[in-house]
Amino acid sequence: MKSAMMGVTALAGLAFVAGSAQAEELRLLTWGGYAPDEVVKLFKEETGIDVKVTKSNNEEMIAKLRATGGGGFDLAQPSQDRVAGAQAENRIYKPMDLSKIDASQFITSMLEATKKSTTYDGKAYGVPHVWGTSGLVVDTKKASMVKDYTDLCSDDVKGKVSYRLKRPTLIGFAFSMGLDPFAAYADEAAYAEVMGKVEEKLISCKGNVKTYWEGGDSLLNLMRSGEVTAAMAWDTGGWKLNGDNPDITFVAPKSGALGWIDAFVLPKKGKNDDAAYKWINFVMQPEIAAMITASAGNFTASKGADAFAEEKLKAQFQTSFPAADLDNIKWYPPVPAGLETIEGKVLDRVKAAKSN
Repeated sequence: MKSAMMGVTALAGLAFVAGSAQAEELRLLTWGGYAPDEVVKLFKEETGIDVKVTKSNNEEMIAKLRATGGGGFDLAQPSQDRVAGAQAENRIYKPMDLSKIDASQFITSMLEATKKSTTYDGKAYGVPHVWGTSGLVVDTKKASMVKDYTDLCSDDVKGKVSYRLKRPTLIGFAFSMGLDPFAAYADEAAYAEVMGKVEEKLISCKGNVKTYWEGGDSLLNLMRSGEVTAAMAWDTGGWKLNGDNPDITFVAPKSGALGWIDAFVLPKKGKNDDAAYKWINFVMQPEIAAMITASAGNFTASKGADAFAEEKLKAQFQTSFPAADLDNIKWYPPVPAGLETIEGKVLDRVKAAKSN
């Protein structure tokens, strides 16, 4: 009986520290690496709140929340382009109270982009956390002229280029050609016209392509061997190659790298909003955010967190993303129905076309 009473006393103490009995536990639905044990431990030491972490992905997160009407979790982390549509269709989130978010800790352009892309019925449902980009991976000694996506079609890199036949390639080439595919999202005919111009460009560029890469490891090997000197790929792949060969690195294209963001959202039936806001503000502190970068492998939207990252990664990030290039990232908005069908047909025709 004595030990039981001690347990009750300890629990009461935790509840007092956290501010209320409700704040004793935060149920977090997130990706692997986004809530490392050391960060969870530090959060509990500071707030008295336990964090119950459930690892998932976009499809599973939405399925879980849809099945419960937004119940079972206090905070979730779907990608920002998967929020407004899911809310419109299933009503599984509640709006963010932005007054409870320390906006000064966020990279402003990312915060504004995420608020915009997660807005439904005039209310913002998400704020940014972990992000990454695709752009150019270049051997700067052999392909220094490659500064934008369409430079992959230059005669200087003929037969030494690789990219995927996937939608990021279509989107990147469109921006590099001076078009704005995201602005055309609302008009299917306009989007088809944009994609038609990109299709012509990619077909004319086929002679430059060594291979269309599928898996990331295959591209890394092509770059290491020198068979490919310029490619369209993810930032983390470019930085990984840079660790082996300082001449190869990720380059943010002049027309803008393409960016994804995994956001924070509040499930509709979450019970611990206060704990959720405390977690958001805690992990967006630069020193804590750097710990998440070390765990997840990607940077966060925390302003100044790169200064606390491992020295090599910090140098790579700062070289690839000066402030102007960071603010020039083109963040993916939600994809309207029908556009992926247009893209799929374009990609099929590009694949089937003969090289010039």
